[in-house]
Amino acid sequence: MKTFLMDDARNTLDPRQKAALFIFLVAAGFLLGWRRPLFLWTFNFLASFFYLTSSFYKFLLVFLGLYRRSEIFVPADELDRIDPKELPVYTILLPLYRETEVLDQLISSIARLDYPAERLDVKLLIEANDTPMRAALAARSLPGNFELVIIPDSRPKTKPKACNVGLEQARGEFLVIYDAEDIPDSDQLKKSVWAYRNLQDPRVICLQAKLNYYNSRQNLLTRWFTAEYSMWFDLYLPGMDFLQVPIPLGGTSNHFRTDKLRELGGWDPYNVAEDCELGIRLFRAGYRTRVLDSTTWEEANSHLGNWLAQRSRWVKGYLQTFLVHHRRPVQLVRELGWFNYLSFSLSVGGLFVVLLLNPLYWVTTSLWLLRYWGRPELLFPNPYYELVTRALLAGNFIFILLNLLGCVRRRLYYLVPVTFIAPFYWLLMSLGAWQGFRQLIFSPHYWAKSRHGLTVTLLEAGEAGVE
Repeated sequence: MKTFLMDDARNTLDPRQKAALFIFLVAAGFLLGWRRPLFLWTFNFLASFFYLTSSFYKFLLVFLGLYRRSEIFVPADELDRIDPKELPVYTILLPLYRETEVLDQLISSIARLDYPAERLDVKLLIEANDTPMRAALAARSLPGNFELVIIPDSRPKTKPKACNVGLEQARGEFLVIYDAEDIPDSDQLKKSVWAYRNLQDPRVICLQAKLNYYNSRQNLLTRWFTAEYSMWFDLYLPGMDFLQVPIPLGGTSNHFRTDKLRELGGWDPYNVAEDCELGIRLFRAGYRTRVLDSTTWEEANSHLGNWLAQRSRWVKGYLQTFLVHHRRPVQLVRELGWFNYLSFSLSVGGLFVVLLLNPLYWVTTSLWLLRYWGRPELLFPNPYYELVTRALLAGNFIFILLNLLGCVRRRLYYLVPVTFIAPFYWLLMSLGAWQGFRQLIFSPHYWAKSRHGLTVTLLEAGEAGVE
């Protein structure tokens, strides 16, 4: 297996991409002035086609995840047969920045893992200038397998840079990343070891556990967020697993073979969705990700401003990933193959495009309806508006259906009613996408920090099934 060198997101566009963008904008401006109706119709047709194709591809993946379950399921009796003395050293990376509110919960969630303590290599990744975090840790008596790793005070100040420092010092055969507020299933590490030992495919070097939220009942936003995650991790990613296409990783609970992760060069420290980028890069290098049927419980953002900051970072990182991997498009297609390339374009690039187009389509359709309301014979005589409206209705129907299926799969039936007003949540996602697009231009490496510890209690964890 060759070593795959990383091309990072230090610069949003390389010189060739800048030249191509300049030529495209000049040509588009010329055509807009010369054949404006034709240009607008062509642009709208292509945008609507991509919008609908991305939506229907997402539906296909969710359908496959629903009816062709491919996650790695580990029977409980198989775990009982594992000899604790034969378990390998497992490294846990915990990147922490201003997370004093959830520190006690974090220590408790790691302590409750059903894994020999002497075989855990727990790295607390702390920024050098994070004085409150260092003081909070100094005031606690940490378990002996916890190690404090100070991240140098240098640019960029991002989670992936901290994880790369932890990777350099990792002692485990396997390595996993958890966020500060995470509560993984207690047997998740054992399931990962069993899966790696029993998989017949040596290309698998990453297992993605499922993520869900323990505070789903807190407010409407957390209910929407939980429905989205249930669809994404319980259906969408398993559908990708079934098709064996590139999987954009989640930001936590990725279980790696440590030596292969080092071979790949770790994470891109300049990409604010480093998880997504790494998932694509490992696939390009000839490796695979599988979905592990185990859940890590997180805290859903319950404050709109905090949620928008997080969402803008995710979407910005997806666009960074799309641009970085398109610096050599011919090589990209050759390494992925056409089908996998289309999947990558629709799942990573498509996410960004659809979120940007969605509010524009709502505005266009709304203005047209307001203008001709009460005159049904004049509604949508123009193919332009008819196309926009059909794309909008189809896309929103699919979005509702996918979130509904995610709730049913996770058996969160109390969330079903909120899925019928999910288009309003989709508009919030679009707002975050436009915010991320603006940041990509003016502050591409800005890391919008998510605040944790906003949940009043963890009673939701018991309701969700957390042990």
